[in-house]
Amino acid sequence: MRHNAPENDGSPEQLDAVTLGRFLAALPAGVTVVHHAGNGAAPLRWVEPSELGDPTPYLLDGEFVLTAGLPFLAGGHTGDHAGTGGSGRSGGLRSGPAAGPDDDGARQGAGGTHQGADAVVDGGPPAQADAYVRRLVAAGVAALGFGLQPYFDAVPEALVEACRNHGLTLVEVPASVPFAALGLEFSKLLESGNAQVFRHLAETNRHLMRAVLSARPEHELLAALTERVPVWAVLVGADGRARARAAAQAGPGTNPRAAVEHSLLQPLVARLLAGSGPRIETGSVDTPDPTLLFGHPLRSTRDATLGALVLGAGKPLTPAQNNVVSAVVGLLELLVRQRTSGSLAPSQLATALLLHPDSLAGGSSRRLNGLKDLLAQSVGGTRSAPVRVVLGLRSGTPAAAPAATEGAVRDLLHWRRIFDTKLVELTDDGFAAVTRLKVDGPLLAEVEQLGWRLVVGAPTELPGLAAAYQRATALRPRVLATASTVREEDLTWSVAGLLGADAGALLAARLLAPVLEQEPARRDAQLLVLRSWLAANGSWDASAKDLGLHRNSVRRQITALAELLDLDLAQAAARAELWFALQFVDSAGQ
Repeated sequence: MRHNAPENDGSPEQLDAVTLGRFLAALPAGVTVVHHAGNGAAPLRWVEPSELGDPTPYLLDGEFVLTAGLPFLAGGHTGDHAGTGGSGRSGGLRSGPAAGPDDDGARQGAGGTHQGADAVVDGGPPAQADAYVRRLVAAGVAALGFGLQPYFDAVPEALVEACRNHGLTLVEVPASVPFAALGLEFSKLLESGNAQVFRHLAETNRHLMRAVLSARPEHELLAALTERVPVWAVLVGADGRARARAAAQAGPGTNPRAAVEHSLLQPLVARLLAGSGPRIETGSVDTPDPTLLFGHPLRSTRDATLGALVLGAGKPLTPAQNNVVSAVVGLLELLVRQRTSGSLAPSQLATALLLHPDSLAGGSSRRLNGLKDLLAQSVGGTRSAPVRVVLGLRSGTPAAAPAATEGAVRDLLHWRRIFDTKLVELTDDGFAAVTRLKVDGPLLAEVEQLGWRLVVGAPTELPGLAAAYQRATALRPRVLATASTVREEDLTWSVAGLLGADAGALLAARLLAPVLEQEPARRDAQLLVLRSWLAANGSWDASAKDLGLHRNSVRRQITALAELLDLDLAQAAARAELWFALQFVDSAGQ
């Protein structure tokens, strides 16, 4: 059983949430709220058309369900057949046979009477409507939209009464408004809300960047944190003493006076300094007001605890507030490492800022040119010269990996020399570098002889570094799976291309094994039917025409294949996996 989405409290952290109230207010003229359950502040997750009698297995909480009334037709079909109808996200028009899960079923369900004005008006027995609404409410559905025509001239009274009894908002959608229009309106609202969030996050990151580059970065970072998040903050060194403090303005959810009582924090600080690994320690104090404590260790690349950040708040932080805290913790860790690692730390800090997208958002042209100059100086190139992002990953146990036991300084010096750049960051599974070199020929051979494999990005400039890093990171699993270097420029950017022949063949061999093990004639026939049916998006008629078979024959063969493969072909994910597996059947040894 699912539950309703949490209420929106109107805070900035929920700017991306489209509420039911906002959605209803933005709907086209003619759309009428028949019953409002008072949940206008509830976040709306999606607009979902469905003509299934029970769509709840395919729904997430907080969805707006649309139906033309097919589940309420007397003797109508609400079938769950694979590849037809169901709860798609296409937001398609509500017209003719496309409204139902089966071409023939939809027409028969209306008894052949839904032509012109002769639409059905009764909506079936009240118990049917009551059970339908009860299931939607249990699944956390936010509202139900009922489309008039071609099946009903008005919303059935039994459905209205069920929505009132169970507290489900009910909306009447006239025949002049296609379901696609409602889905489009929701998408516009969602895009607008996300733009607000991105602007808010970009401004926060610019503030943190200014703090890092200030004369007192640790103090300024804490001040920036408490300005954005209602907490007080104490930065503690490895000796347990407070190095910097900051507090938000006094008000609900914060208690700046508690930060003064450092003795109250000693048990939490002791646990932070004594532990290891990524973690968050929690606690509470009651003086002078009840306050929740959150402790974040500041760790070196070798997991030595270099200090800690302790926060106090009157209530748990929201996910967006925790994101800001995580960013501050990461920057504080880099600053602490700079103090302990000497002159190499500025290179690590610069690399981390360049490879993460938010740090460069919204900068002035003067600031951008300054960063371009810094980049050029760091890689030994010019301001206009392209650079590449390179990720290094260990292939098994490196045969002669330098600095494996000699510390981070030796690692950094080695990779800086190899790639002729100062921009190198050590990561948990290797390194990341920004270099002007093409990384091929003798250079690539030297790295691979040391037991490393690389992701070599395409040429880019400073504004594209963040996207280049994301693309390179997406290729890491392929390098680890194949133990081979991957060049972004050599790839075909598709699912099949990114999966690769080896992984694709393994997918086909595993997923299609019961079919591939049959005698050749039967195997080839079944693969042909499956490929045609998937290519037709599960349409019985289209695949039957393509194969020269009767639609019932196609249906029987697909049903037999579903049983043989032990897959539910009504699930889009299952059909997608089969489609990609079919692209590699020859490689799997057919």
